[in-house]
Amino acid sequence: MYRYAMEALKEWKGKKNRKPLIIRGARQVGKSYLVRLFGSECFKIVVEINFEKNPEKAALFSGNDPVETIRLLEMEFNISVKLENTLLFLDEIQAASGVLSSLRYFYEEIPDIHIIAAGSLLEFVLEEHTFSMPVGRIEYLYIGPFSFEEFLLGMEEVRLVNYIQNYSLESPIPASIHNKLLKYISIFFFTGGMPEAIALFKEEESYRQVDMVKESIISTYEDDFGKYANRVDQHRLRKLFRKIPKVVGQKFKYANIDREERSKDLKRALHMLCNARIVFPVYHSSCNGLPLGAEINDRLFKVIYLDIGLMCSICGLDPARLKDSDNLMLINSGAVCEQFIGQHLLFLSDWYKRPELYYWAREQRNSSAEIDFVIAEMGRIIPVEVKAGKTGTMRSLHLFLHEKKLDLALRFDTNPPSIFEGSSRLISLPLYLVGQSRRIIRELS
Repeated sequence: MYRYAMEALKEWKGKKNRKPLIIRGARQVGKSYLVRLFGSECFKIVVEINFEKNPEKAALFSGNDPVETIRLLEMEFNISVKLENTLLFLDEIQAASGVLSSLRYFYEEIPDIHIIAAGSLLEFVLEEHTFSMPVGRIEYLYIGPFSFEEFLLGMEEVRLVNYIQNYSLESPIPASIHNKLLKYISIFFFTGGMPEAIALFKEEESYRQVDMVKESIISTYEDDFGKYANRVDQHRLRKLFRKIPKVVGQKFKYANIDREERSKDLKRALHMLCNARIVFPVYHSSCNGLPLGAEINDRLFKVIYLDIGLMCSICGLDPARLKDSDNLMLINSGAVCEQFIGQHLLFLSDWYKRPELYYWAREQRNSSAEIDFVIAEMGRIIPVEVKAGKTGTMRSLHLFLHEKKLDLALRFDTNPPSIFEGSSRLISLPLYLVGQSRRIIRELS
């Protein structure tokens, strides 16, 4: 199945100042599959080492001499390494953290070599490393679950994807195409963006079998918690893992997870889930200027889960309810739609940028004004609201635009696209255009 990250890998391959690349993302989002597909398409030779399965191969890198390491790899795999047509793929590199440190020498002494590293729990190594990190000598690619457009490609709906990618607000969307896309949105809400779930749905079109796959993925994540045992209590991690999907879209309060637990302990466990890229914090920003991250209040935040399909499974949402495209915005009081938009906005920036997302709420006591998300595009602050159909109130949005003296806002719902002109311009887009939202904003600016 095709992923847009393939274009990022090709861009990386063609860079003159290319550095060893580390792919960062949660378990089972398809990191290894992506690299193997890239290797098969773009290289004659792919040397893959999985350090969890073959920890002894870390010794090949122990001398910090990249020329000697290449010679040892040639003997180990009985190949002749040609820098221009060989990819070295170091998988599960968190199991051999010393190898991660050695990447600096490859960049310094053999800069033409193509090296990609990945690992399911790599974030913990990057945060708590006790070795010298190759700062400035490596680069990152961040990937999440499949996007809705990638899901459509997996369903072989290439024409629909081309239509979305070339859509202009000047053209009305035919009702039949609009309804077809909403139908696929409702399916994506259930399958989510985990590649195994999408592949199975394409093959079987069975909601039950997809649900079984998602439950297996959820169990795999929970089994991983044993690897965090020296950092945080496993029971506490499982509690957060199961309860966070039920508080998506809400201001996060530790008391809503467990009133008997200390906030300090739950905070540590939440930090672990964020490091595993299972949960993403959406911090409050005052939004008085750019960058948005310069004015965050890290005590005020919401959370976005890794994947909408896993979220729906943990929340116990019935597939029959998710298949009703007329009521998508109302499911779980709109939290499912907010999750959908949030997980897409996280990964709409350039591939080398860490995924970040913000929201705004009026900071006066007893104020209920809140903007679901705030993004930056073309040097502008753009408020983003996820609203239920035509009846969703826009009071908070108008208040925000007036206070911050902004002239452009973005809304997502299930209605066809439209533009409302007034003191500020409001772009209203259907959910399925979230992947094109930044392009549409740029075209109107």
